[in-house]
Amino acid sequence: MSDVMPVSWPAVEYETVDWQPRYGVQMSRTAWRRHLGPYKAALVPQIADRDVPLTPELAALAADASAEIARFDSELGPEIAPFSAVLLRSESAASSRIENLTASARAIAEAELQPASTGNASLIVANTQAMEAAIALADDINPQAIIAMHDALLGPGGLDITGQFRDRQVWIGGSDFGPHGAMFVPPRHQLVGAAIDDLITFIDRDDIPVLAHAALAHAQFETIHPFRDGNGRTGRALLHAQLRHKRLTRAVTVPVSAGLLTNTDAYFEALSAFRNGDIAPIVTQVASASLLAVENGRELVGDLREIRASWEDQIKVRRGAASWKIADLLLQHPVVNRQLISSSLDISGENANRAVRPLLEVGVLAEITGKGRNQMWRAPQVLDALDRFAARAGRRSRSAR
Repeated sequence: MSDVMPVSWPAVEYETVDWQPRYGVQMSRTAWRRHLGPYKAALVPQIADRDVPLTPELAALAADASAEIARFDSELGPEIAPFSAVLLRSESAASSRIENLTASARAIAEAELQPASTGNASLIVANTQAMEAAIALADDINPQAIIAMHDALLGPGGLDITGQFRDRQVWIGGSDFGPHGAMFVPPRHQLVGAAIDDLITFIDRDDIPVLAHAALAHAQFETIHPFRDGNGRTGRALLHAQLRHKRLTRAVTVPVSAGLLTNTDAYFEALSAFRNGDIAPIVTQVASASLLAVENGRELVGDLREIRASWEDQIKVRRGAASWKIADLLLQHPVVNRQLISSSLDISGENANRAVRPLLEVGVLAEITGKGRNQMWRAPQVLDALDRFAARAGRRSRSAR
């Protein structure tokens, strides 16, 4: 589609910046010499008032994807609560997977119950929290809201890199020793604040089709790269905040990152094209990813509905009993413990244990820990459905960069 589009979008320009290797960093003499002298850092163009050139074909693709997103959002009806939670978690896992952070559905669900856990699963849980923050802050997207999304992503482990925009030069690819030879060098940190303010003004506009608008804002955010780490996941959280802000989505998070996973090379190439002044590839990628995400999301919702329906003939307790409420809870939280059940259903720990037993007897739940205390239980069928969703999302994936 980009071949037929005469682009009038500004390309990133570059400035020459002095650089000195950081003393105290272990490197060879050859590496030290390679990172002597100036480098080129991006000068991000202002886009707040820029006309957005969309061909009829590109606008039609974005419109089709938007219509499917809105239809999917409305299809869930009274079942929004459980599916909203599971789709949000699925989007967070897919967004993390673009950064090569992978974990099984079971590991992620277990990490949600263990705040002190470490590893990829805990990072994906943090990404879910960033997504939740993004949705909560969608009504007023501003610099502090973006910082809050990032803070939710990295949390206490972020140490001195959260709570503010970056205070030093960063670069993408190349060597850890310096920006020379990097694939892309974002702007100097002194320019980040003004670039974010310009982006916020762009996001506030109402004259651009929503999905294309969100795609361009996301690409501009990634070009600014305002944080020392976590830019990709924060930027995709921002994309969802914008979809909610513009009311394209009202109840659920469409797992767009699961669509992007089908070809991450094309996604990264689209970001590069955007920096070179061609907006068509990133709009195409986000629109196409949205269509794939809706298809995959519908299949996941269908699987979960079938699983829940199959339990109707298996669970042998009276209607309205706590066991049935736990069954509904499992669609949102496929791994549970006594504390989660007690707080969610407002019942005592003893009653929670009692309500779990009928689900264990018929295989709806399986015990994980093998302990008498601090037990956790998993819903194998739900976890299998989530893993199948992830497998479909990554079926044609490429390695992230």
